[in-house]
Amino acid sequence: MSSATIYDVAAAAGASIKSVSRVLNGEANVSAALRERVMAAVEALGYRRSISARALAGAASSIIAALVDAELTIEHWRSGRGNDYLSRLEMGALMEVRRADHHLMVELVDHASPGLKRDLSALLASIRPRGVILTPPNSDNAVVLDALDEAGIAYARIGPERDLHRGVCVAMDERRAAYDMTAYLIEQGHRRIGFVTGPAAYAASRRRLEGYRAAMAEHGLETPEDFVAQGDFTFQSGVAAIAGFIDRRTRLTAVFASNDDTALGVLQGAAARGLRTPQDLSVAGFDDTPGAMFATPALTTIRQPVAEMAALAARHLVPGLLTEAEAAAAPPSGGCLLAPYELMVRDSAAALTPRRSRS
Repeated sequence: MSSATIYDVAAAAGASIKSVSRVLNGEANVSAALRERVMAAVEALGYRRSISARALAGAASSIIAALVDAELTIEHWRSGRGNDYLSRLEMGALMEVRRADHHLMVELVDHASPGLKRDLSALLASIRPRGVILTPPNSDNAVVLDALDEAGIAYARIGPERDLHRGVCVAMDERRAAYDMTAYLIEQGHRRIGFVTGPAAYAASRRRLEGYRAAMAEHGLETPEDFVAQGDFTFQSGVAAIAGFIDRRTRLTAVFASNDDTALGVLQGAAARGLRTPQDLSVAGFDDTPGAMFATPALTTIRQPVAEMAALAARHLVPGLLTEAEAAAAPPSGGCLLAPYELMVRDSAAALTPRRSRS
């Protein structure tokens, strides 16, 4: 642990203690040159202030809180599969806030709780964050947004669907990404492509389904009801979905699942029914979790830029982190800052051959 003090930072930056304190507290009327010198000294010396000392001094809060979905997070941990989304979110935000001597605090929020506003207001009063990063479905929860507005706390929303003028909106084009994956499967010769949705509370679920339907329609392909199965972003929902497709004799040649955990469930469920991937059934996912790369076969998927979105959200909440280019590129009210995705082609999806059996 670094033993550097604020006096060391001031000496290295060639500034007064008061000036260093103003920079670290994110106060206004600090020149860009001074801020750059101080932050460079902080980085070089590894200087860290304690949260308690800052609170006693009455300085601005150094906490950025990330509110994540309690239900899905707990379900992932209970299943023993962990939560890659949360890990990437934490790392992306943490690497940014530490540059400004701030701290990240992750809190689980039950978006369906009848006591949500009371519990959230108590939490905000307790930790007094400088800003809050909201993840789906909290990004669109009116109770959460109202509580933050009433408390006067700045917030950044990852992947919101409504009221985009509230807070900072950070997203990826999920509809287009799902369109691109579906179009890729069509390019491989597939015409009977099934889709497994995510939970209804998530805007991402609807956008990914819309992208799948749009690609199918633009290529003159139908999507009857039995081509779409309800999922909930879990491995077991993928197992159940492929079982349903097979039992209904849907005769699909490919299945696109709305996240990787579900796609991995499809892979296992298909294997349990004697189907080979990709020889008998191509499978694609969405997220690009570590499990996607190490699955057998490796999963074709969309790389969702979770860490990048979290980092961008953090930079908009902590003074001094935004670059001039990012500040200039801020979208107008009601617009979103977009992070790029990537289609990761691996072994689980292949070109359709005439001899391919149908599920």
